[in-house]
Amino acid sequence: MAERSRWLDALGQERRLSAHTLNAYERDTRQFLTFLTGHLGGPATIADIHALRPADFRGFLAARRKEGAGARSLGRNLAGLRSLLRYLEKKGLVNAAGAAAVRSPKQPKSLPKPLSDTQAITVVSDEAQLHEEPWIAARDAAVLTLLYGCGLRISEALDLKPQDMPPGATALRITGKGNKTRLVPLLSIVVEAVDHYRALCPYHLDADGPLFRGARGGKLQPGIIQHGMQKLRSAFGLPDTATPHALRHSFATHLLAGGGDLRTIQELLGHASLSTTQVYTGVDSSRLLEVYDRAHPRA
Repeated sequence: MAERSRWLDALGQERRLSAHTLNAYERDTRQFLTFLTGHLGGPATIADIHALRPADFRGFLAARRKEGAGARSLGRNLAGLRSLLRYLEKKGLVNAAGAAAVRSPKQPKSLPKPLSDTQAITVVSDEAQLHEEPWIAARDAAVLTLLYGCGLRISEALDLKPQDMPPGATALRITGKGNKTRLVPLLSIVVEAVDHYRALCPYHLDADGPLFRGARGGKLQPGIIQHGMQKLRSAFGLPDTATPHALRHSFATHLLAGGGDLRTIQELLGHASLSTTQVYTGVDSSRLLEVYDRAHPRA
């Protein structure tokens, strides 16, 4: 459907959604059109989509559930369909009320699984890295230290350029999801880890090129760090939840445990909504109860 292609182009160019989100929306709407082909007995036209009722959308979600899709996937399926239908409605082609009337599947509550402070400090250390090449061990330690010390997403760390961390820098300017820019303070331990890697790296690091390089000199890929973390889990007996992203969760959780303000943590993480950050409050309930017992006049 040509209009679907135009919608995807608009999402990429105007709303600047990530390639990952665009691929998910493309896949979700393709699955829906495939469902409609069987549901209607032939390829769906704009007129067919205009005539859809809530029951048709519920039928699609039921079919996806039978295929094993969970609540999160179904919620994303519905979000993608609603976005497409709103786009078509603005062009006067369909009525989006049918999809809007369908209730989104209830999402399971999930809490992040941070590492303990001892575990986090261990896995980001240079000595813990399990690579024989000193510069690669230093590189991996520097990346993991950025995740834990600055709360970066792995993609944000690997997108850094040498010019992003000039000598004497005290903060990082990070452009994250939705092209949202934030400033993150640089701890001395982070600067030291990155400087150590820079000193050992055998490749010339152009100011506007990738800071972190793979073994052959190209831009370091996330899978390399994820594989390295897998080895660390095995070596130190860490749970399967100890992933590179868990270090970002650990950053937020340990800040909260140390008395950090939730709104400030939201800014440091680059979350658009405070509700996204509030999930961390469930992680350290013991500390919250302790503060309550100590401070509340009726405790």
